[in-house]
Amino acid sequence: KSPVKNAADAAKKGKSLFASNCAKCHGPLGKGDGPDAQHAADLTDEFRTELNPEGVLFYKIWNGHASDMPAFKSKLTRDDAWALVEYLKVLRTPAR
Repeated sequence: KSPVKNAADAAKKGKSLFASNCAKCHGPLGKGDGPDAQHAADLTDEFRTELNPEGVLFYKIWNGHASDMPAFKSKLTRDDAWALVEYLKVLRTPAR
């Protein structure tokens, strides 16, 4: 479970972190269509939402995933990784 107390503030920080660390592969809206994408996941896909609750998102950001996503534990703080998780939760919320 996310330890973040203020999700809105964390998501705002996460958006900036996403732009500088993730968008080159996952694309600006998390659709997996960034300029460096080869097999980047569409982070807005409802199927992935069920498979990747917040703890799994943190784990993948922190430790990387398979051979195509690097680990960020040497680049980000734990708080930064949780801020990214909060932003990913915003990205994958369907537009109303």
